[in-house]
Amino acid sequence: MENLKRKPTTDFSWEAQWQQLYILSENWYSDLHFYKDDLRFLYALIEKYFMKLNHNGNLDEMREIAKELSQENKACEELLDKTALHLKHLAGLIDAPYKYDSHQCRNEHEKLEIEIASFVKKFRKNKKAIFSITEKVMKKEIQKRLTQ
Repeated sequence: MENLKRKPTTDFSWEAQWQQLYILSENWYSDLHFYKDDLRFLYALIEKYFMKLNHNGNLDEMREIAKELSQENKACEELLDKTALHLKHLAGLIDAPYKYDSHQCRNEHEKLEIEIASFVKKFRKNKKAIFSITEKVMKKEIQKRLTQ
């Protein structure tokens, strides 16, 4: 997702060639698959420590994060579908430049970029929260074992 930060200009979506937009969109698609795998890992992490979290008074906090992860998973699926469709539109424009409305495709690209950036920002925030809670639980577990 670092590609979003390294765009050459603020009007990249409007100035880039179709092949450039296609390559960028392919990178987004690949990144989204990575985030989907990361979401699976976070679910597993929550499951593994859920019982301990339950005993340590973090249950409400973890329920809220689990709910947000579920929403993020759904958002990731939707973004994957949108990106796949966008790639199809771009491929159509590369093959037949006048077959599709180029203005609409560039709008679609710009909107998709904003949605993906928003998703990534929220994902990172929740991942940090999950790691923080898990770290607290693990520290308490270690202290508990050391005092026994």
